[in-house]
Amino acid sequence: MEKNRHGRKHRNWNDSKGQNNKNRNSNRNNHDAGFHTREKFHYVAHENEELLQQKENAIKELKSREVICPKCNERITDMASAICDKVSGQPMHFECVMKMLESSETIGQNEKIAYIGQGRFAVLYYENMRDQRHFQIKKIIEIEDRDKRASWRDELSSLYSQVE
Repeated sequence: MEKNRHGRKHRNWNDSKGQNNKNRNSNRNNHDAGFHTREKFHYVAHENEELLQQKENAIKELKSREVICPKCNERITDMASAICDKVSGQPMHFECVMKMLESSETIGQNEKIAYIGQGRFAVLYYENMRDQRHFQIKKIIEIEDRDKRASWRDELSSLYSQVE
């Protein structure tokens, strides 16, 4: 270290930075070289194999069930997108609900019906139909009962849940 005009020692910052950069580069090279020799990550299941097999069998059984839509009387193949009928509590096709709403609701110019989540649909108004980022909700239509949760939906979510 050099002494300054007051007799105090000070660092030569250029020199120390140069040393640090050399150290960093050599550490980085050592790290990179070691990276390629490491073992690959192996996933270890912490669940019981028997429990996993039971869950898979339950999912297969659920998928094999023949659930019929009360509106169109056809089989529902995608239960995840089904909507619960407020009256009967049975699952319905999402498309059947949309058709039902389009026939029952009066839609004006620059308006359309859209799903907004939690079993609710809405009539949306757009100032410019080309720019669908900006809209106003004119009417909210509840299809699913918020207070009651369908048993088929609970069963579906419990089978596919990743957290126990």
